[in-house]
Amino acid sequence: MAETELERAEKRYVQAKARLQALRNREATKQRKLDTRRKVILGGALLDLAERDSGAAAMVDRLVRNLSRDHDRKAFADWGGATSSDDGSPALPSDPDGSG
Repeated sequence: MAETELERAEKRYVQAKARLQALRNREATKQRKLDTRRKVILGGALLDLAERDSGAAAMVDRLVRNLSRDHDRKAFADWGGATSSDDGSPALPSDPDGSG
């Protein structure tokens, strides 16, 4: 039995819908990768700055303390922060009780 015009149109519609969904998925993947790249670059720049600047190190320490998941905080367990402040004096230790 020959395919009717309606059946052919429905088949094309389903194929076009699948192509559209594939395009949407590729775009979403592209945007997620770009977002991840930005976060990695910015995070690296912040950690690099924090290695040299005690103010930035204090901010990073505060951010780490405020992470909600223990697993995430453990990633920073051996991170030392700034070894000295901008004027060459030793960096202040982070506030262990989290009060500021």
